[in-house]
Parts: sequence; C-alpha cells; structure tokens
Amino acid sequence: ALGARIFDRRPSRGIQITRAGERFTTAARTLLAAAGEFNRQIGDLVNSAPKTLRVACFEPFGSLFVAEVLRRFVTKYGDVEILLYEGNQVQLREWLASGEVELIITYDIGPTFGDDCTTKICQIPGHALLPSGDPLAAQSAVSIAELATRPLVLLDLPQTSSYLISLFDVLPSRPRIGFRARSYETVKSAVTAGFGMALLHMMPGKYSTPDGQGLVRRPLSDELPSPTLIVADMYGNHKPAFVRSIIDIVKELFHDIDSDDSSVAIPEVARTLSDVE
Repeated sequence: ALGARIFDRRPSRGIQITRAGERFTTAARTLLAAAGEFNRQIGDLVNSAPKTLRVACFEPFGSLFVAEVLRRFVTKYGDVEILLYEGNQVQLREWLASGEVELIITYDIGPTFGDDCTTKICQIPGHALLPSGDPLAAQSAVSIAELATRPLVLLDLPQTSSYLISLFDVLPSRPRIGFRARSYETVKSAVTAGFGMALLHMMPGKYSTPDGQGLVRRPLSDELPSPTLIVADMYGNHKPAFVRSIIDIVKELFHDIDSDDSSVAIPEVARTLSDVE
C-alpha cells in the first residue's frame, strides 16, 4: 500500500528496518498516541461498558481468578461480550500498547507501564510446588537452598522464566532445569509426574479447580522479593467507569490476602502482602 519496503530480510543479519520503515513506524506511533489521548479525553464521559470488553491477563490468571472477576463485572453491567486474551508478559504489553485490549492483569515484572496507567493490588509471594512423595513436602516451609537440590520444572515464558531463575541467585549455583513448560497446568502435571519441583506465586483458590492429590505447596522460608499484582490500562488518570469497576473488583478479591487461599506464605510474610508502595 505504501509502495515502499518497510523492512529487509537478510539471511546473515536477520530482519532490518529500512528508512521508509522508520518513517512509517514514527508516524504510526504518533497515530496510536493520538488515539490513546482521544480515549483518555472521552473516558469519563462513558458510564456504560462497551458491548465487547477486551481484557488480557497473564496466562495462569485466566483460570485462577480472572474468570470470576469478569463474572462479577457482567453481573453489574449486564449483557457484555467478554473477549479474554491470555498471554505472556511480552504479549500483554504489545496488546495494551496497540489498543487491542482495554486493560491487562499481570505482575510488575519487566518494564513499567507508568504510574498513571498502573494500579497496584497486592504482593504475591513465591512458593514451592512439590510432588507429595518428596521428603520436603513434610516440612512446614522450605528454603531456596533445599529446593536447589531438586530439578526445576520451569514456567518457561518470556520475562517470567528469567525472573524465576533469578530467585536462585543468592546461591552459589542454580538448580538443574529438568522440564520446561509454557502453561501453568502443564507445570503442575510435570511436578506430579516426578520431573522435579516448581517455583510459582499464585495458587488455585476458591474460584478455580484445586490441585490434585499428588501435589503439595509449601511457603519459602527465605526473604525474597514478592512481585506485585497489578492492573495496567491505556487511559492513565482518566479511566472510564467500567475500567475503574474492574480494578475495584480485583481489589475486592484480594483485599484480605491473609485469609484468602490464593497465596502460600509463612506468617511473617503474609502480614505484609497487602502493603504495596
């Protein structure tokens, strides 16, 4: 349509953008920024939900709690078609930046979205997922050093995998990776099958299917940083009512994390989980 080549594909050097492509992407970013500003300006004028709500979440969240969030939203707003995108951290950012979704629900892992576009919900500590027959499963809590003696079943998603592996940086060496999977449910199945242990954060709660009998979750005894559950949107400080409503619903689900069964933490850590900066 442009009559010009946007990028060149070279066998030895990969894909490289052309000068015409640079002009194209610069103009496209300007157009997208204008569209975002338009949405922000009219956001507060819209008190009803769109006919089709496009929301994205970190892949494991869809079955763990986001379905319940959206159920409550539909109960409030009525007949709304839900389109839920489930993806990794990189995909979520692309969908939000392009305006393909209204908001995303994820962890604060990777580059920030900006203070005016991010709502912090609570911190979610890491925990160990072990096969029930492992001797560590008999302990009330486990350390990173103890887990490092087992093969790691890794949730191998962009930015997530590097974050999980970095939790072992306090040790002289990292555990051997025995299994890589790109879905939360497959990680659980691999641990049940005896491929090793896994490090996870969110656990099944009352809004999702519980673990099978072959799995045990144990809190970590180490003091490690906990990622924060966030809602990021494209509207900044001018969030329309339906976006604010979704944020409020997520807050309701996690307002009392000490009594909620969506996290695993020792008492000293559990008392601080709702404290976000």
